[in-house]
Amino acid sequence: MTKADLVEAVYAKASGFSKKEARDIVETILDSMKETLAQGEKIKISGFGNFLVRGKNNRMGRNPQTGSPLLIEARTVLSFKPSDVLKQRLNPED
Repeated sequence: MTKADLVEAVYAKASGFSKKEARDIVETILDSMKETLAQGEKIKISGFGNFLVRGKNNRMGRNPQTGSPLLIEARTVLSFKPSDVLKQRLNPED
């Protein structure tokens, strides 16, 4: 699903909005999420899941072509943990 698909879904399901207003709504939500995550805060969407920003430490890795060891620098990563509701929806037989 792309951002354009999200705009179409909002436009189709939320009657009373123009396509431009639907696009603005999607953009506003995504911008708010980006700003929150950039500040290192967690986003919790009930029934969907949690977005977390966490740090990874330096670690030793290997160049796959030469096999020589190299240092992988510390970095910040985004992770997503789905809610139990979403997990159940994805795997209904569990």
